[in-house]
Order: sequence, then C-alpha cells, then structure tokens
Amino acid sequence: MERKFAGKVVLVSGGATGVGAASVVRFAEEGAKVAIFDRNVAAGEELAKRLSESGHKVTFFHVDVSNAQMVREGMRACIEAFDRIDVLFNHAGTILIKPFLDIETEEWDDLFAVNVRSMFLVTKAALPHMIAGGGGAIVCTSSISATAATPTEVAYNATKGACHMFARAIAVEFRDRNIRCNAVCPGFIDTPHGQKEIAALKSYGVGASEEELTARQGRAATPQEIADAVVFLASDDARFINGTHLYVDNGFTAW
Repeated sequence: MERKFAGKVVLVSGGATGVGAASVVRFAEEGAKVAIFDRNVAAGEELAKRLSESGHKVTFFHVDVSNAQMVREGMRACIEAFDRIDVLFNHAGTILIKPFLDIETEEWDDLFAVNVRSMFLVTKAALPHMIAGGGGAIVCTSSISATAATPTEVAYNATKGACHMFARAIAVEFRDRNIRCNAVCPGFIDTPHGQKEIAALKSYGVGASEEELTARQGRAATPQEIADAVVFLASDDARFINGTHLYVDNGFTAW
C-alpha cells in the first residue's frame, strides 16, 4: 500500500507525548522521516527509540521551542540529519486555568511564550528550508478555545486565538511559494493534559462534568483521532486546503 509521506521529512514540535506523539507515530507509519522537538527528554528519546526499533526513521532533538537559541541549534541539527523539511506540525503548547484577576504577568508571558512565540520561532526557522525544497505544509494546533471562551481560561483562549490567526496569515503570505498552513482545533482530548484541564475547570466550578462534556461533545477525543486530522491536513489529500481551521470536536462548537 502506498504511504502518503514516503520520502518526506516531518518536524513535530511538542512531539514527545499526547497528540504530538500520536502524530509522530502516524507520520512514521505513513513513511515519513520524523524529527521531534521537545523539552521532555525522557519521553522523546523513548518514543524515538521505540519507533526506530520498529524500522522507522525518527530522531529526537532536545529543544525548548520557546527558546530562540535552542530552536536555531535544533533546526541546524535537524537539517544536518535529514537535509530538508517538508512538513511542520507546530503542536507544542500548555495551558493556564486561573481566574483572570489572579493571573500574574509572568504567567501570562510564559503561556504566550510556549503557545505562540514557539510557533513564530519554529516556523521562521523551518520556512526557508521548506521553500528551498519547493514548498510544504504547516499544521498548527489551535483549539475550540480560540472561539469558544471559557471562564478561568482567558489567557489560554487568547493564545489559541493567536494560533488561529497565525495559521491563516502564514497561509496568505506564503501561498505563492507553495506553502500551505492550516490549524487543527481539537475539543477536549483524553490525555493527561486534557484530564488535568477538566479537573482544574471543575475545581473552579466551571461546567466540565462528565455529563456536561457528554452533552456538548459526546466524549473526549483520543489522541489518535486528532493525529488523523493532522496527517490529513499535512497530506496531498488536502492540497487545496489552505488557511482553514479544522475543528475536531464532534460538534462542540456547532452548538
């Protein structure tokens, strides 16, 4: 069976765990050589080792993608190892759940560094290589939180709104250089990160009970279901999809 990413190089930021790791697996299964950027060394190295032992070409690079110097060094090492980049999945991100008036300036800045500055740094580092190779596809992880506001998530909502527009603006600016850029927008996901979010929302009395989640989304998504959407957006099957936001939320935002 033909594999969609045979001969291509894919870079996944935040690829050591959760949806990032599920996407690394899916890209590798589709024939890609995969580079992982993450600050979680133990998980990143274990994932790369496991996939490499299964016959895939996967390499982990210890990179905090909010750090400009580490991104430059990581990109240099990635190009030395793989020679090119065809697909970039900007997935690295974290969350802050806290009443707005209790948020410290440092917390706000740190969240934007991980969720937004990282996309700027990694995309800026990767784009020249993608353009030199004739083009490519970028997928950015946004969220239902870009358009569905939640109490105690003002900072997170704001970062995901930025992710939303970042993907659209990159698509417009670089379309004529054969670069596509789209955002995937998950709902609640059954990962440790997702369970932590639900628990934190409950602690503040925000509607995130199992009954409420079932009513809005049916159930939490699996990491693999989000990864399937990412792989689609990055593939030639989506070759005329550019600057869009793909909601993977089982109807949450349709209400």
